[in-house]
Amino acid sequence: MAIKVDFVGAGRRARNLHAPSLSRCPEITFGGVWSRSPKIATELAAAHGVIAFNRYEDLLNTCDAIDFAVPPAVQAELAPSVALRHKPLLLEIPIAADVAGAEELASAVASGAVVSQVALTWRYAVAVRRFLNLQVPKTPPQGGIDKLMFSAFAAGSATATWRLERGKRMLGPRLIDMLDAALGPVADVLAHGDLDGWVGLAPEHERGRFSDAPLSGTVDVERDRGDIEIFGPGGAAAIDCAGVVGRETYEAMYSEFAACVAEGVPHEMDVRRGLHRQRVVGAAATDLLRKQPITVSPGR
Repeated sequence: MAIKVDFVGAGRRARNLHAPSLSRCPEITFGGVWSRSPKIATELAAAHGVIAFNRYEDLLNTCDAIDFAVPPAVQAELAPSVALRHKPLLLEIPIAADVAGAEELASAVASGAVVSQVALTWRYAVAVRRFLNLQVPKTPPQGGIDKLMFSAFAAGSATATWRLERGKRMLGPRLIDMLDAALGPVADVLAHGDLDGWVGLAPEHERGRFSDAPLSGTVDVERDRGDIEIFGPGGAAAIDCAGVVGRETYEAMYSEFAACVAEGVPHEMDVRRGLHRQRVVGAAATDLLRKQPITVSPGR
């Protein structure tokens, strides 16, 4: 039996990725949409032949699970009420605007004892899973390099205001997640650079491995690049994660969400993984801000 999933959000990512994927998933019945922008929510709902809810509470009362595609601060505000109603939730990444919000959300999920899953989209791609499960172990890994290059934060971009305001401080949760999956859990991270341009991360992994990860959202590239390369005594393994994500990636994510909800079993990429990413990113941002240049008056 298909599970009924309602949807919160109506922005670009909601319209282009989440809602179409919900509609296509055979294991899911797309119930309805709610957003703080009622007009856009009505248009999105009409495009998929579902209900546009006027009140968030009404949406919560009609479904088996909730899918979120909203800004991190909004998600951290709304999602705990879903968990405390014992309804599973699919969360966007980052799961909150800061570590405190992520911890509160994770606590609500634990209290509600519900299934959660995080949209770390690279990890649902077949090529990425093959890379992690087959190619990386053959190296075997000692360290790696990962770089994330995109133009979403460049001057004149059409990126949503909240992403421009918060995005430069998000510091690549998907990039951190890939290094974590390939080299072992990140225990600490150092950072340097400029939030308005180029940032370099230096994660230290629990297994005595190290990695380097430059990222920038203001470079002029034709498409997003998420390159990761792992090295070890057995050789090297490489992949462009951003380049292998397609329609089937989102279909896999929703199918796995439906299966976990139906069976009541946790997913590997649940809210706890989202919280860990948030803590690593928060540590990197703190380290970076601590190193910002100090303005010195002339003559000193």
